[in-house]
Amino acid sequence: MMDKLVPWRKRTVRQAPEWDEHPFDLLHREINELFDSYYRGVGRMGRRTIGSAGFELSETDDEIRVKVELPGMDEKDVQVAVEEDVLTIRGERKEEQASGKRNYHVSEIRYGGFVRSIPLPAEVDAEKAKARFTRGLLTLTLPKTGAAREGRRRIPVSEGR
Repeated sequence: MMDKLVPWRKRTVRQAPEWDEHPFDLLHREINELFDSYYRGVGRMGRRTIGSAGFELSETDDEIRVKVELPGMDEKDVQVAVEEDVLTIRGERKEEQASGKRNYHVSEIRYGGFVRSIPLPAEVDAEKAKARFTRGLLTLTLPKTGAAREGRRRIPVSEGR
């Protein structure tokens, strides 16, 4: 009779997959995730860096175009290089040194260096490459080599039975 007066039902506990792990394995994984999230944006001397720059890569028959977002940076702070089939962009946003002592309450602006390597889908002629930097947007135009242009052949598709 006492069972009928109790206003709750006996709950069944679903066991999540991580509960099957050994407690030390679970602790190890959580500590790794903690350090990964902290160090993901940390540069030299513990400063947070600007992280990886967002980019857009497009291709035509004659060229590859890459646009990279670099807000708050100047063209003098950016270096671009092509080695084999990899485009490498390096940059650094330097912290402005204000005169006088300033007490910051919050600062989410990231400073420091970054490197972004982008594999290119075709061989390019680095000697004829052009770079334009306008309002924080770096636009690279990389002409394909003759071999890369000739290597791509379109195959006509016809209706078949």
